[in-house]
Amino acid sequence: MRPNVVLVMTDQQRADFTRGAGFELDTMPFLDELGAAGTRYERGYTVLPACVPARCSLLTGRFPKATGVRENHAAPHIRRGADLVDVFRDTGYSTLFAGKTHFHRRPEDFDRFAGPYFHTRGPADRGTPDQHRFEEWLHALDHGAADEPSPYGIEAQFPYRIVDDAIAMLDTRPPDRPFLGWLSFPEPHNPYQVPEPYFDLFPPEAVPERSCRPEAVGGKGDAWRWLRDEMERKRPGYDRDWRRYRSNYCGMLRLIDDQVRRFVAALEDRGLRDDTVIWFVSDHGDYVGDYGLQRKGAGMPECLVRVPYQVTGPGIRAHHDSTNFVSLVDLLPTLCELIGAEIPAGVQGRSLLPLLTGEVESAEEFATIHAECGIGGLPYPADARPELDPVRDYDYRGRPILELNSVTQSGNTAMVRREDWKLLYDNLGRGELYDLADDPAELHNRFDDPQVHTIRDRLMADLLRWTIRTDDPLPLEAYRPRRGPHNWYDTTGVTAGEGLA
Repeated sequence: MRPNVVLVMTDQQRADFTRGAGFELDTMPFLDELGAAGTRYERGYTVLPACVPARCSLLTGRFPKATGVRENHAAPHIRRGADLVDVFRDTGYSTLFAGKTHFHRRPEDFDRFAGPYFHTRGPADRGTPDQHRFEEWLHALDHGAADEPSPYGIEAQFPYRIVDDAIAMLDTRPPDRPFLGWLSFPEPHNPYQVPEPYFDLFPPEAVPERSCRPEAVGGKGDAWRWLRDEMERKRPGYDRDWRRYRSNYCGMLRLIDDQVRRFVAALEDRGLRDDTVIWFVSDHGDYVGDYGLQRKGAGMPECLVRVPYQVTGPGIRAHHDSTNFVSLVDLLPTLCELIGAEIPAGVQGRSLLPLLTGEVESAEEFATIHAECGIGGLPYPADARPELDPVRDYDYRGRPILELNSVTQSGNTAMVRREDWKLLYDNLGRGELYDLADDPAELHNRFDDPQVHTIRDRLMADLLRWTIRTDDPLPLEAYRPRRGPHNWYDTTGVTAGEGLA
């Protein structure tokens, strides 16, 4: 029998802020427990640290280079073949969606749809007076961090309302068909706020130290310095409150965790849990005060590109995977094989099913990972002050400030990781190489260090291979390319981990 599938997705959640990932505070105990019952990947990555590009790649199994979606406004121009919704609908599944969209699909593309929710507003056609007042209060925060608990209760919060919607869909879906359920939470994306008891659950004085202070931005490049300067211009002295910001972020994670627990309990009550695969990911991460920055925008540090990534359910082994590198583009081909559907043409991700079932432990296919950032053109210098953003037509000096804008996104950078080493290379020929075991904040660039030239050259070859591999195979015409089993390129099954030394 084909399983039900539930995709639980958060927005702007970095991978290392739960106890199961080594964090000091117990922010998401239920999802940690759920991950321990299935396969949890330490090395899960987004494709590009921005919402819409990441979500479009998840849906299509294609990198932004192929979809053409490299910024948050480009979803209408997506290049794709069949995507996740097509596959499940065509395989006879009922498709249910509740939450934030921020991708190319429309409400009418799903059998049941509740939303859209965004960061400061819920569905326009419904909601209680308290919920509408809460949305006005959210908007007034101007995407900042609240210094007091939300005056509105848990029932006004979007995760609670989204889970209410999703549970209602369980009771109105066709009972004779398997279902794809997608719960898409706008949190822990800014604005950073929670009601009690979450506001005081992780007090500012209890949050762990950040990996680096604002001074670190000085060595990270023009876009980083520009972003830091603009944040200071927008909110003078904002970094003094970094502990409160982190405290709210942790409280938001626990609020989400409690609501996921409530939804899984609803599956249990309806006799559905044992037949349901639950996949938990986020679209990208958040600085959460590292580098003196909030949200995202500049560069591809681990706090932005590494995301929570776990799968639990029938046939999925209990396994903590600290070896294999996996990506958001791998969801679609994996789910295709899980439900017995053909992997669509144009998909660039790889099925993880052999890893999830234990058929394969690790392979060279998963020894590296690739991500992208940028919209093309030339990077702006640190002193750039363009008057207006050409898309949003807003004044950089006014409100609201958007961390994703022409200045931070102009140019192109590509990334590859192998073992503890990470390489970045941009379209001006500037390289960065970091040993994450000794330098997790990526502050000491070793690209020109002669002691690690062999390692650098190996990663440059890996990056070149990924660059070629992610060329778009669509459209197909008279010819059909050969494809490896599970959509893998390296099919030898060679165990990774021989080492770079």
